[in-house]
Amino acid sequence: MGHKVIVWGTGYVGKLVIRELLDHPEFTLAGVIVHDPAKDGVDVGELIGGTPAGLAATTDVDAALALDADAVAYFGPTAEHARTNVVNMSKALRAGKDVVSTAMTPWVYPKACAEGELAAIEDACRDGNTSCFTTGIDPGFANDLFPMTLMGVCGRVDSVRIQEILDYATYTGDYAPMGLGDPMDQKALLEHGEILVYAWGHTIPMIADAIGVELERIDTTYEKWAAQERIEFANGVIEAGNCAAVRFEIRGWVSGKPAIVIEHVNRITNDTAPDWPRSTSVDNDAYRIIIEGSPNITQETVFRGELDDDPITGGCLATGMRAVNAIPAVCAAPPGVLTALDLPLIPGRGTVR
Repeated sequence: MGHKVIVWGTGYVGKLVIRELLDHPEFTLAGVIVHDPAKDGVDVGELIGGTPAGLAATTDVDAALALDADAVAYFGPTAEHARTNVVNMSKALRAGKDVVSTAMTPWVYPKACAEGELAAIEDACRDGNTSCFTTGIDPGFANDLFPMTLMGVCGRVDSVRIQEILDYATYTGDYAPMGLGDPMDQKALLEHGEILVYAWGHTIPMIADAIGVELERIDTTYEKWAAQERIEFANGVIEAGNCAAVRFEIRGWVSGKPAIVIEHVNRITNDTAPDWPRSTSVDNDAYRIIIEGSPNITQETVFRGELDDDPITGGCLATGMRAVNAIPAVCAAPPGVLTALDLPLIPGRGTVR
C-alpha cells in the first residue's frame, strides 16, 4: 500500500502527521522514533491522544531504521541543533531510507549554505543511494512554492513580498530566538542579521536563481514592540514594557532596490502592534504574497486546524504534510540533496477519499 514511512520526532508537527498517516491510502506508518524515554514503548495512537493503533514508539533508532520502510519523515529540532540533525538524518540515509524533513530550514537551498555544510549529508546520500529533501518549518512552501508559482503568471515583477502574519499566543514552541517576552534592551538571537538570514533567508537566493536575476546583497531589519500593559495568555505572561511583538525583514536587493523580501509580523495577542501589517482574516493569522508588477497580485492563505480551528495547528500540519506528500517524488529522484526546484508538482495523492 503506497510508501512505508517512519516518523522521527513526535513534537508538535510529528504528532499531527502521525494522525494523518494512521488513515492514509497512499502511506503506511511503519515506525515512530522518539527521543524521550517516557515515550518508549507507548502506542502511537495513545501518544497522539487517540485510540491504540497497534504500533509502539521506540527510542531504538537502529532497530527502527532496520524496518522495511521507504522513507523517514524527520521532524527533529531546529537548526539550532544542527549537529544532532546531521547525525540522525545521516543514519537514516545510510540505512537506505530517503529522508524528507522540516528541521533544517537553511537547507531549503543548499547552494546558499556555507561550503561543506552539507558534506556529511551528501556523503550519506551516496553511501545509502538515497535522497534528502528539506522543506522548512516556517512553513517552507509559503516562502518558495507560493511566490514562485505566482511570479510564473507575471509579465513583469518589480517586487515580491512574502509575509507571515501570526498571533503566537497559542504556540507552545520556543519564543526565545525572537525575543518575545524579553526586556526590550535584551538582544534576541534573531536580531543578529547573519543568524536571521541563515534561519530564514536562503529562500531569497533560491528565488533569484529560479527567475534568473543576480542579487546585489541581502540585508535585514528588526523591530520590537513593547507591551503597554501586562499580557496574560495561554502559554505565559508578558510584563508591561517587555517585547510583545516583532517585525523583521530579510531583503534581497536587485537593481538598487529590495526586490525579494521575506517579512514576519509575529505578535502575542492581536492587541499588540496595532499599526503593523495585519491580515484580512478575522483572527489575523495568514501567509500573504504581495507582488507589484504586471499584474499586481495579492494572495492570502489561511490555515486552520480541522478539530480546533487553530491557525498554528493548521499551519504546522500543512508544513509536515508538504514533506510527507513529497515522499513519492523524493524516492523517485536521483540520490542526493534536493530542493523544491528539483521536484515536480506535488498534488497530494490520496488526499481526496
